[in-house]
Amino acid sequence: MAQAKSKSSVKVKVQKFGTALSGMIMPNIGAIIAWGLTAAFFMYPHGWFPNKEINNLVQPMLNYLLPLLIGYTGGRMVYEERGAIAGAIGTLGVIVGTDQPMFLGAMIMGPLSAWLLKKLDQVFQDKIKSGFEMIYNNFSLGILGMIAAIFAFFIIGPIMEVGSQWASAGVNAIIRVHLLPLANIIIEPAKVLFLNNAIGNGILVPLGIQQAAQVGKSVLFLMESNPGPGLGILLAFTLFGKGKSKSSAPGAAIIEFFGGVHEIYFPYVLMKPSLILAAIGGVTGTFLFTTLGGGLKAAASPGSILAILLVSAKDAYFGNIVGVLGAAVVSFIIAAIILKNDKSTGDELEAKQAQMQAMKAQSKGQSMPEAEDAHESVKSYANVKKIIFACDAGMGSSAMGASLLRDKFKKAGIKVSVTNTAVRNLKDEDGLLVITQEELADRALQKTPHAMHVAVGNFLSSPKYDTIVASFKALTQVEDKPKAEKPVKKVGSLEGIDFSKVKEVDFIRHDQHLGTATMATSLFNDAIKKAGKTTPVKAVRINELTDDPSHLVIVTPAANKNLAVRYSDIQTLVVDDLLKDKKLGEAIQKLN
Repeated sequence: MAQAKSKSSVKVKVQKFGTALSGMIMPNIGAIIAWGLTAAFFMYPHGWFPNKEINNLVQPMLNYLLPLLIGYTGGRMVYEERGAIAGAIGTLGVIVGTDQPMFLGAMIMGPLSAWLLKKLDQVFQDKIKSGFEMIYNNFSLGILGMIAAIFAFFIIGPIMEVGSQWASAGVNAIIRVHLLPLANIIIEPAKVLFLNNAIGNGILVPLGIQQAAQVGKSVLFLMESNPGPGLGILLAFTLFGKGKSKSSAPGAAIIEFFGGVHEIYFPYVLMKPSLILAAIGGVTGTFLFTTLGGGLKAAASPGSILAILLVSAKDAYFGNIVGVLGAAVVSFIIAAIILKNDKSTGDELEAKQAQMQAMKAQSKGQSMPEAEDAHESVKSYANVKKIIFACDAGMGSSAMGASLLRDKFKKAGIKVSVTNTAVRNLKDEDGLLVITQEELADRALQKTPHAMHVAVGNFLSSPKYDTIVASFKALTQVEDKPKAEKPVKKVGSLEGIDFSKVKEVDFIRHDQHLGTATMATSLFNDAIKKAGKTTPVKAVRINELTDDPSHLVIVTPAANKNLAVRYSDIQTLVVDDLLKDKKLGEAIQKLN
């Protein structure tokens, strides 16, 4: 068991590292496609419509825009807005320090710069006197950003330039000797284990962009995004599958091939692990891409045939189409042979799927509760205020699952918020139900240990959705003993505040206009001391508040509207003037 847990821990760490890499690329895929389309259509002299003036956009987008966006996003992942700005400044140093497109350098300097700023703030920010916050915030960011940019210019830039040249030379050498298809022996099984975004966007896309910048296209963009293997497997289920797997496969094939949501075919492979041999049919696709001159100008995300055709290089359409179809044919033949020799019925196949998922979770030391096991009674669902579907990228499959459950809720008359996000963006909070895939269960549980969790094998067809709907529906049929009505206290008024719980008073400050909140904090703090009270008073940003009744936030009516959207448990005192409202003195008398 210890060994199983160790393996699970290693896998989770690999997933988290890969997701961190892809997390810097995924939000910027649109910008990468914009660059790719600009180059494909207007690059002089090899574009579809060569234009010398528009061609002037291609190189700055490649050398400056894309790395800066990646560095900014990487910094934001580590330390929100301040980290994003630090990441962009640090990335500029690595850009200027070399002539190569610095995507890998941006993926290093963005998070590193933000991490250094975060550590600096942890040491000094709480020691800054009231009224000097803006000076510290601006100059600490500016000074650290300058140092990070200089460090990147002299150290990281040259190192990354040499590393990029070696990586590019290695990839080109592998392509020349036709060994690149062997990489799919690793890529395809890894995709089924939900490492597709980590491999595609975290590794292949940055290398592909650099190769495309040098030779005009790259086959690396096609290795993970090729929809051929998934199409072949799903077509085999359509013809030779049994039970629900057969009936659901045609729709899944359309979504996978045209919608680019590859995750939809993963459960079909997990139901019968020998089908991984069919998925490795992607080797055929990559072989045909390299042999017939296939390649894309930019990343195809999602991995749809439509996206592939839109960003194909001018001279690569034949190779790309043949490669995709070739992979589909090989995967179909292998999957068909396996399924035709399968003696199980459709029901047995579903039972095997559930059994395999349970064994898999047990071997990993997972303790993900089922919907019906997560709580002892239907009433427990009354605590759920929000449902989040979480997948690796936070896009395709989780969005479709959320849409499916929203539709079920609408038909059942259930009014509960259902959204989707990436696992990395989950935040632990009360009243949260997280629905995720079995392979990502560990990470979801780590991110939100206090939430209710449901793990499913397939976002698009899980019986657990009906259990969730039935449990919520049953809440309306549970009759409790009537409770005595309590007088409603007006939110934001003195009467609506439980001063016995207040342990801190907060004023909302904004970096753009700091003065009023700082002055209000200082005046209120002086008044507190004169009254012999000990409650601490702070000026904080709105996103730094703790959603807890121990915090009393003093705000204007306009600011209270913004506060109400973000927080539900903090106590508020709404005043017309932060400096001289009569309620301020009355509140001081009631504080500890």
